[in-house]
Amino acid sequence: MQMGAALVFAPEEPVRPDRLVALLARRAAEIPALRRKVRAGLFPPGSASWVDDPDFQAVKHIHHHRLTTLYDPDPLPEFAAKWIAEPLDPRRPLWELTVVTGIPDGSFAVLLKLHHALTDGAGAYAVVVGLLDGLPFPMPAPSVPRPRTPMDAVRDTLETAGIASSVVRAAARPPCLPLAAPATAERRLGFARLASADLRRIRRTHGGTTNDVVLAVLSGALREWLINRGIRATGRSVRALIPVSVRGRAAEQWGGNKLSGYLCDLPIGTDHPVRRLTEVRAAMTRNKAAGPSRGAGAFPLLADRMPAALHRLGTRAAGLAAPLLFDLVVTTVPVPRARHALAGAPLTEVYPFVPLAPRQAVGIAVAPYLDNVHIGLQANADAVEDLGSLRDAVAKSAAELLDAS
Repeated sequence: MQMGAALVFAPEEPVRPDRLVALLARRAAEIPALRRKVRAGLFPPGSASWVDDPDFQAVKHIHHHRLTTLYDPDPLPEFAAKWIAEPLDPRRPLWELTVVTGIPDGSFAVLLKLHHALTDGAGAYAVVVGLLDGLPFPMPAPSVPRPRTPMDAVRDTLETAGIASSVVRAAARPPCLPLAAPATAERRLGFARLASADLRRIRRTHGGTTNDVVLAVLSGALREWLINRGIRATGRSVRALIPVSVRGRAAEQWGGNKLSGYLCDLPIGTDHPVRRLTEVRAAMTRNKAAGPSRGAGAFPLLADRMPAALHRLGTRAAGLAAPLLFDLVVTTVPVPRARHALAGAPLTEVYPFVPLAPRQAVGIAVAPYLDNVHIGLQANADAVEDLGSLRDAVAKSAAELLDAS
């Protein structure tokens, strides 16, 4: 359940890694949540809480690595894959940064790793905001809990029952076997980029949201990738879990997981790119009409409604059952359009990584930033040796949809 991102910066002149590490350490020390670690509780059974680490030193969580691969034109994903696979120490605050230099084009990267227990994708962006130039960490807005009424309890009970019933019905499906695999700690990462101007052109011609277009592109890419692996795609679909933030505008910007989700069947069995987009649009329109608190995809909402002990037992069972409910996660990380920088070096690329659900082979995270939509691919290394093929299929799928626009 470790998520992260690769942030790539383009300095005008070479940077000193020790200065970057010191700068990041100073800024990280100002973010209260990064000083906290998990402490298990005795009562209620299975409970835990966040406490400040008395031995906290931000610099101990920040490292430097210089790439030395001379013959690989793009060594960053290979190193980042080994880095993301290394588990965080649960006895310490659950995050880590690594400054990466030695990239062939003279840029440098900052790799951010967080445990999902610490926050969700929107909260992770709040951390990044606190690390970059001129962007103070957004302090949580004060909130006053609204008194619960008997009607609230009744509504939550009915909603919970509806979600649980939907989960049972949705699980009655065979998983897409190439995307299901025994768990392993080893990872592969791939970076893909789509031009925002191309996506806008597709939207103007065929309608839908940017997210609809990206999902259609990914549908075509998965179709191409599976066919190249000898898997018959006709008449099949791949079910994606699309996380949805339920974080209120005035609510706390950082901390916790405030997520629901939609289930969307990606039409890999459809051979025409425009028809794939039409089918994705229809599926996502139905999801949005139902809202984020209905359907099987809303199962993350159940976490806050379970006692601590039951939550620990239920989480493991839910993880093992994940392939019955969905084949992969496709999430979008919100990144505002404003230009960002670190130590004066402009931020040029943002590749997020979503955790792999247990027994799943691929996870996809999307981050729109400036003139491009950046796509981070994470895969189970034992099950997916050809992640580069999937990365290339993303570009090919986008080109096919653009040619039809």
